Amino acid sequence: MARPSYHALPDGRRIAFRHCPGAGPAVVFLPGYMSDMAGGKASAVFGWAQAHGRECLLLDYSGCGLSDGDFADGTLSRWRDEVLALIEGHAEHPVVLVGSSMGGWLMLLVAEALAAKAEGNRLHALVGIAAAPDFTEWGRSDADKAQLAAGETVLDPNPYGPDPTPMHAGFWADGQANRRLDERIGLDCPVRLIHGMEDTDVPWEVSLRLAKALRSPSVHLTLVKDGDHRLSRDHDIALLLGVLATI
Repeated sequence: MARPSYHALPDGRRIAFRHCPGAGPAVVFLPGYMSDMAGGKASAVFGWAQAHGRECLLLDYSGCGLSDGDFADGTLSRWRDEVLALIEGHAEHPVVLVGSSMGGWLMLLVAEALAAKAEGNRLHALVGIAAAPDFTEWGRSDADKAQLAAGETVLDPNPYGPDPTPMHAGFWADGQANRRLDERIGLDCPVRLIHGMEDTDVPWEVSLRLAKALRSPSVHLTLVKDGDHRLSRDHDIALLLGVLATI
């Protein structure tokens, strides 16, 4: 892919992004927790968009990848506002938000903000890949929650690298304030969810809860029986691109 560009926020933070122009709707990829736009799924989506003349926008949240900032300062609300700023500044068409894992939670918050605007037609559809809304609640033990509520950081084993994965108190508190699964999610756009049934990080039942919570009548959930959390095998990627092609 081409070298990234940078979007300057009012406080001086620079958010790294890649954008290819093309026909709408624009595909906006939202990475997972501690992930970035160099990942396999994001790269595949960008390549598909380029090959099909489709507008596409990738970005790194502040504190991640090539963007400025400290990961310890990151929250869902902060990253939501960054995504909205990039969409406002660079997306020419209504958007399809594609959220992977934590990005599937973030896409709900971004979608709600877009739908609430006077020009609510900026939102076209949502695609969740192992979407993980509310993982600060169902993904944490009572002991973890007590530690985080006390302002401490919790370190988790990282199956994808040698360093542990931190969850900081600020992220946890903001996540708890942005839970969505226990209430009606007032979005009416088409939603497509993909989830692996061998996912050991985000149970596939989370996507079922999400499908039930969404107000939209057009919600499809595809379960991949032998799929893991990453869903990054060639046929998993083909499934994702096929969903994008139909929506």
